[in-house]
Amino acid sequence: MEKLVSLCKRRGFIFQSSEIYGGINACWDYGPLGVNLKNNVKRLWWEEMTQRRDDVEGIDAAILMHPTVWKASGHVDSFTDPMVDCKTCKQRFRADEIKKEGQCPSCGNKTLSDIRQFNLMFKTFMGPVEEDAAVVYLRPETCQGIYVNFENVRTTSRQKIPFGIAQIGKSFRNEISPGNFIFRSREFEQMEMQYFVHPSEADKWFEYWKEKRMAWYLEFGIRKEKLRFRDHASDELAHYARRAVDIEYEFPFGWKELEGIHNRGDYDLSRHKEFSGKDLSYFDDATKERFIPYIIETSGGIDRALLAFLSDAYDEEFKDKKLDRVVMHFHPKLAPIKLAVLPLVNRDGMDTKAQELEHSLRKHFPTFYDDGGTIGRRYRRQDEAGTPFGATVDSQTLQDDTVTLRDRDSMEQIRVPMKDLAEAVDKKMEGWERRVPGVKGSRVPGE
Repeated sequence: MEKLVSLCKRRGFIFQSSEIYGGINACWDYGPLGVNLKNNVKRLWWEEMTQRRDDVEGIDAAILMHPTVWKASGHVDSFTDPMVDCKTCKQRFRADEIKKEGQCPSCGNKTLSDIRQFNLMFKTFMGPVEEDAAVVYLRPETCQGIYVNFENVRTTSRQKIPFGIAQIGKSFRNEISPGNFIFRSREFEQMEMQYFVHPSEADKWFEYWKEKRMAWYLEFGIRKEKLRFRDHASDELAHYARRAVDIEYEFPFGWKELEGIHNRGDYDLSRHKEFSGKDLSYFDDATKERFIPYIIETSGGIDRALLAFLSDAYDEEFKDKKLDRVVMHFHPKLAPIKLAVLPLVNRDGMDTKAQELEHSLRKHFPTFYDDGGTIGRRYRRQDEAGTPFGATVDSQTLQDDTVTLRDRDSMEQIRVPMKDLAEAVDKKMEGWERRVPGVKGSRVPGE
């Protein structure tokens, strides 16, 4: 993790928030490469969940919601963590983590305060007066914005059960013990989809979305052996859940939740029906049946997904027992930069031609121009950024308008006419497959 965190700062993926003021704990800023990577994760998820389907609609609900929403959802009364204070070092910890680890991780002293319940929602005030009537909350999850808009979306989109509503957005939790870089932070972004079904079909759709979501991570390059399902035991199910399974990834700090798939039953719509007084039941014209839909939820953290893609892509390659290069094996569709254009040397018009080529390709995909240092060093910089392809303008280019197209993973080079370069890169991105052990030229992170 130390190497990965160092690379993220050095190459402009992720910085600590407000770093020049000493930083603020568990908040992160995404730099030039990081924001492109994050946007690619969001775009690919959105395409998968909405664009390729006719049974899922998208929304973007407000972060600030009516405070009764959080009473109906149970967050005001029960969205808490058990908290203890160390009487020696004065640090605060989650009681369940202290119990699990068997010690106080900071000073080693085991003299702790009594357990108190700590609500994780950030509270603020709407309007000029700070009083109880003006209390609102920063949302701790995005799904409630979907539930309260169930009827709005259903009627305007003319969808029939089963159908889903998807959303990407920021959430906020006042975590007691955040950590592991961007894995658990106080401000984070979620990609959630709530699928509304007939109660009798809930199990079928649960299995469907469970497999569908696992396949998405595999499609974009995460190794199969680094992913697994973990079913929640009955004593760890959330109060609303009839069944829950996590997709877990083996991070450098162990197996941790990447995304959750939940059968939430009719809890959410029933609660909002009760508290709002609005009828949120569904009438089936075919069967003449009225019912409260069950909800199958897929809930993933964008920051966690991004950390998994970063962790899985990171690789160190050695030559003669010395580190030869650090390379990020991103799937090309995830990579922040798709193609780097490099002049072999800055003379004889190569740099001018390379600049013209790079500008002409920007309308096709994100590109980068680099003419600083030796060509070998520039390739290594791009390998570290995860750029899948590099085009080098050299003396032959000046003669026949071809360039050298280099593959990040295999480091193989071919000559391609400049006019065909965009098409050649597109084909390589579409045909990309992760190399596996035993295949000539394979470079799998950690191998």
